[in-house]
Amino acid sequence: MAYSCSLFHSSLASNSNFISLHHRNHRRFNRPAPTVISCSSSTFDSSSTTSSSNNNSPSAQKNRRHADENIRDEARRHRSTAKNTLSAKYVPFNAGPDSTESYSLDEIVYRSRSGGLLDVQHDMEALKKFDGAYWRELFDSRVGKTTWPYGSGVWSKKEWVLPEIDSDDIVSAFEGNSNLFWAERFGKQFLGMNDLWVKHCGISHTGSFKDLGMTVLVSQVNRLRKLKRPVVGVGCASTGDTSAALSAYCAAAGIPSIVFLPANKISIAQLVQPIANGAFVLSIDTDFDGCMKLIREVTSELPIYLANSLNSLRLEGQKTAAIEILQQFDWEVPDWVIVPGGNLGNIYAFYKGFKMCQELGLVDRIPRLVCAQSANANPLYLYYKSGWSDFKAIKANTTFASAIQIGDPVSIDRAVYALKNSNGIVEEASEEELMDAMAQADSTGMFICPHTGVALTALMKLRNSGIIGSGDRTVVVSTAHGLKFTQSKVEYHSKEIPDMACRFANPPMQVKADFGSVMDVLMKYLGDKAPKH
Repeated sequence: MAYSCSLFHSSLASNSNFISLHHRNHRRFNRPAPTVISCSSSTFDSSSTTSSSNNNSPSAQKNRRHADENIRDEARRHRSTAKNTLSAKYVPFNAGPDSTESYSLDEIVYRSRSGGLLDVQHDMEALKKFDGAYWRELFDSRVGKTTWPYGSGVWSKKEWVLPEIDSDDIVSAFEGNSNLFWAERFGKQFLGMNDLWVKHCGISHTGSFKDLGMTVLVSQVNRLRKLKRPVVGVGCASTGDTSAALSAYCAAAGIPSIVFLPANKISIAQLVQPIANGAFVLSIDTDFDGCMKLIREVTSELPIYLANSLNSLRLEGQKTAAIEILQQFDWEVPDWVIVPGGNLGNIYAFYKGFKMCQELGLVDRIPRLVCAQSANANPLYLYYKSGWSDFKAIKANTTFASAIQIGDPVSIDRAVYALKNSNGIVEEASEEELMDAMAQADSTGMFICPHTGVALTALMKLRNSGIIGSGDRTVVVSTAHGLKFTQSKVEYHSKEIPDMACRFANPPMQVKADFGSVMDVLMKYLGDKAPKH
């Protein structure tokens, strides 16, 4: 049912565990008092606005859902009957104001008429009918809830993602809401920083940030199939994480998934995920770029929906990680956000999330963005160093950061746009640098992936050059869970990597099975670790 906004504003509850990490008043965005908006034609589900302040009241207990009712049923019962006034459509990426080309999100289309990328464009005028305070409070009110589908960090921003999709069509594992970790010891010990944060997007359903985009794409495919569009399955080319996310969400929805993987180029942990989730996996004797070429050709001939980041739907989910960062800082804007880059959709997604928050009045600026690449797969870095004058696709060499081992990125134009409009920077990391950074981070209590090692290396270089200051609030985006990359860690700490010193290796000490030998080793260890006075 439609709700009164005056009641809605008074009922919002704070979610301090997720949002209010700490306050720095000199940084705070000077927010106006919330404006009471007439919402008689609200487009939002009333179930998302239930006050948490009354959860222990008798009436709240009476309103608990029926035993034979699931959370989808409950959401259906609370659904608003008001007409939806928000919309989104595909348009050519970075099209000029005179362009009239557009497509419904219910169309199966990946490229513009000229062959360029597409972007999802929201009706910003309709969104601007609600002020920044309204959106902040709406999004904050949904955090930590189990109300369908708002328990998801993605779908808690549904109006900014897919505003027209029915909640019944959404396929979600309540992804997002990932930890924003204060890297206190790493920042102080290795960088002389006291405001360094790591956004752990890898703490997610399948262990990577790809879940954020895949819930959106598979939900839209679910809708298309119900609309009888010609879609039998969903396919992707992958270096690991995309296939894991696709196969999991398709399995949850009962939709066939097809995965093209480059043979012998991804970790066993990444390979086993799509297999376990029932995907049809093709191991192909080529690299990611070769797999990408094949899947694009195949999806043009067969009723298989393309799930790679060429498809702009995924970026709508990935952009919510940027909004989440702002939420977790109580809507304060960090100075820097550093993102590993391979196919380069994610750097644009973060830009888009931050920019929407600025345009709709939730914050007054956006952070500077840094895209970090492996030196073995660095076409964006080379383009940046040329002054954006000469882009050339390259043949990517093998890198421990396998998910970004891409030499011909699909989203190159998106990435350049994001970096130019955020006064951004591109950095690179050698194999030794990224593995050393990963080991250093792990030694302070983290357990990161090699891609995060690339981002931390970029941070170290920018910190050492003075570009990033000691007091700058900086967020490093960790894109996958370290448990997916244990083999690289084993090789590092065993010093088995050719031509790499592995300076921070910590191999186990071999000791004889007798008390004296064990005591000798421990006495030496404790002596080395004892505080020096």
